[in-house]
Amino acid sequence: MAKTVLEFEKPIHDIEQKIIEMEIMSGDTNVDMKKEIKKLRKKLLEQSKKISKNLTRWQRVELARHADRPHALDLIDLMCDSWVELHGDRLFGDDKAIVAGIAKIGDQRMVIIGQQKGRSTKDNLYRNFGMPYPEGYRKALRLMKMAEKYELPVVTLVDTIGAYPGIEAEERGQAEAIARNLFEMSRLRVPIIIIVIGEGASGGALGIGVGDRLIMLENTWYSVISPEGCASILYRDASQKKKAAEAMRVTAADLLEMKLADRIIDEPLGGAHRDYKGTAKILKSVILEELEQAQKYSVEEMLENRIAKLDNMGVWEG
Repeated sequence: MAKTVLEFEKPIHDIEQKIIEMEIMSGDTNVDMKKEIKKLRKKLLEQSKKISKNLTRWQRVELARHADRPHALDLIDLMCDSWVELHGDRLFGDDKAIVAGIAKIGDQRMVIIGQQKGRSTKDNLYRNFGMPYPEGYRKALRLMKMAEKYELPVVTLVDTIGAYPGIEAEERGQAEAIARNLFEMSRLRVPIIIIVIGEGASGGALGIGVGDRLIMLENTWYSVISPEGCASILYRDASQKKKAAEAMRVTAADLLEMKLADRIIDEPLGGAHRDYKGTAKILKSVILEELEQAQKYSVEEMLENRIAKLDNMGVWEG
């Protein structure tokens, strides 16, 4: 059961609490309550389906930010048979907001790069709330180049509220680091699978977000700016975030409809935060499937397809 309960999740939480209470009561009093518990479980399933089916765009943004949502390392630990994390950009330091390393899923070796948020206050400070510095993007690029050298596919897990906007980041070349990654990823000679696992905000997400396939978990968002940021600019009021989210069309379904995303991964009922293992199992299967398809193309065909994909983004035919 999730530790954090969003407003629209309360009906589910209330039923779960009743089930727990009945199970405890049944154990303590030896009263058979199997029928009542079975009815409640059926009601729980129906309520979960109803809520999941009618989520607004803003509610999906909330799920993408859910405090209990699995982060990159959670999924890597559950998906991979082996994982060796590598550190540092060989220029300045090691950015804890980006994790990168060599992984193996089954017989498939790959390089995985992910944006890592914290959960506790201490961990969030350590991970800089998932906001990478320039050295994070340079670390990512170093690993991409290593993947290219050893002919390993690259999988990136996007989940950030944006690149760190502080003075020190700008002094160390934040804009150049992101721009360099965009350029290098566009021509990297190995398959690149991009998976949005939480929030995909602005250039912070794009810094590891250019590739052959853009795949999004069901309850994620990806946009040039957050709904709050958009609302504060357009409406002069950040509290208009729900209205902005609707207007911006930031969800996975929206991006698939606009042909910006290539695929949506269904999450376990209620959201990824309710079933880490189930989410990782689905994600693992999708990664292997996507890499199998990607490796059918020659390097030249892959690069041509990648450039064509990028060229078609933002094209408007009146």
